Amino acid sequence: MRERHGRARLRAVALIGIDGSGKTTQAHDLAEALTAAGRPATYHRNAGGRRWLGRLANRLGRADAEGLVGRRGLLAVESVLRWLAIAAALLSCLVTGRTAVMDRYSACQYASIRAHGGQRWERLARGAYRVFPAPQVTFLLTVDPTEAYRRIERRGTDHESMDWLTAADTAYRTLPEFPTFVVVDAGRPPEEVARRIREHLAGWLPAGTPADAGAPVEPVRPGPAAPARSGVADGGTARGVAGGLLVRAPVGP
Repeated sequence: MRERHGRARLRAVALIGIDGSGKTTQAHDLAEALTAAGRPATYHRNAGGRRWLGRLANRLGRADAEGLVGRRGLLAVESVLRWLAIAAALLSCLVTGRTAVMDRYSACQYASIRAHGGQRWERLARGAYRVFPAPQVTFLLTVDPTEAYRRIERRGTDHESMDWLTAADTAYRTLPEFPTFVVVDAGRPPEEVARRIREHLAGWLPAGTPADAGAPVEPVRPGPAAPARSGVADGGTARGVAGGLLVRAPVGP
């Protein structure tokens, strides 16, 4: 991985997944970690305006964004706003030369349309979004819809129904792009999720940069040999501690 990507420029990384999967937290952390590791990166939130429309709908006495502008109106607004946000992010990446860490990308719009049952709109959206290059790496953060619902309720800034979260989760898994996604279990502690994301991107870092650069350093205390613990991030590396040494070994065929 390092020989293949070490000298290549990492232009864009996308984090996608249902609401409550931790995309925003992980995208912010990743942009900081890449910058600390020698790959200057900028966070970009490619929102479709759904949360803002939902808040406006509540103020106007409507149940949600769809109740305010209708299903077709919501899909149209989301598609246009997200297209503009992605275009601005890619332009910024081109001008500055920094890596764009995308909090949501075109796949999020396709999944939203599928979850709303708007197959005809998906074809139109794909035609419009085709002008954007695919990110070099797209992480799909997966989490059980029940846990995602609890997280959303806990933060208290918006609300999503279980039906919507379940439909969105299914939509992501049925996208034709799904086999190209790096699937990460976002139900684990945020620190572990962040570590697995960084490990998968280790090959894109400058030669000599550790995979966990930019992350808090946890000292390893010498002690009796312990069995290695595997931690796989979708084709990444297995990590273990043995005799006080941090061991990384390739995983996969």
